[in-house]
Amino acid sequence: MELLLNILKEIWLVTVAMAPYLLFGFLMAGALSVLISQNYVRRHLGGSGWLQSLKAALLGVPLPICSCGVIPLAASLRKHGASRGATASFLASTPQTGVDSLMITYALLGWIYALFRAVVAFVSGVLCGMTVSAVSPEKEADAPECADECCQPKNTNIIKRMLSYGFISLPRDIARAMVLGIIVSGIISGLVPENFFADRMGDSMAAMFLMLLIGIPLYVCSSGSVPIALAFIKAGISPGAVLIFLITGPATNAATLTTLWEIIGRKQLVVFLVTLSLCALSAGFIMNSMELHMGISEYVCKSDAHAGWFEYLCTVALISILIKGMLPEKHTNSCCEK
Repeated sequence: MELLLNILKEIWLVTVAMAPYLLFGFLMAGALSVLISQNYVRRHLGGSGWLQSLKAALLGVPLPICSCGVIPLAASLRKHGASRGATASFLASTPQTGVDSLMITYALLGWIYALFRAVVAFVSGVLCGMTVSAVSPEKEADAPECADECCQPKNTNIIKRMLSYGFISLPRDIARAMVLGIIVSGIISGLVPENFFADRMGDSMAAMFLMLLIGIPLYVCSSGSVPIALAFIKAGISPGAVLIFLITGPATNAATLTTLWEIIGRKQLVVFLVTLSLCALSAGFIMNSMELHMGISEYVCKSDAHAGWFEYLCTVALISILIKGMLPEKHTNSCCEK
């Protein structure tokens, strides 16, 4: 019974800590969904070269699209004229971060980790796009002009669309993964004593490769992965090693790799996976070698600060939104919200 209460306590503490930031992230995500439409993204990712990869990564990092949502969008980008390199760059950078997951990272792991994570998502996206472009044909067949219903302008109320996407559509996409991540975080924190792995693995290369092996096949949401990362750090795994999990977990899984095989090719898939893995290992090594993890570890230790009425109010609102997001969706004939 004591163990169960400890797990429930850890789940509650993580939820309270992240609630205000996640709600703000949902709001910003809704704003981005109005300001940056899917059709706008498609128009700027055609052609080949490093510039398209750069633009794809710049667009992908802030977009609030999780691992599940990025797969059909990447396939649509490719169908509507995006190059193999731009598609790979978008698919590498987008699921790693988003305004919602960055806000959660800031809440649970501090601004250093959030900033570093955003930079790594951008750099790894550009590098994946460039390497895929390097092994792809110089000229690719032009795609027809987009004529889908989703590409047509909408005359609906902007505020309504923003709030609908931020607090209904996006939570519906990530609610299950978010709740699962919080529960897994509570279980790990409740079962594994703090700093249990510090003397066993810590910041060793073994820990980094272990996080790589866990992250590549595992399906994990960029937002839902952060509470799990917090639990790993509390258990003694170095922040650099955990960063590898945060990079590969959202960006690679069986569904993503299968999609990439189909839309960019087998050779390009291998290059994509190798490049992303090397980027993840390099990022983890840089974080630990620069001793950035010292400040992060200290922040994590202080993350259980007492919450006030505002945090509790946000927690109630967040729980309500996540519960609604997990309920069965009513059938609709609408195309896409953005």
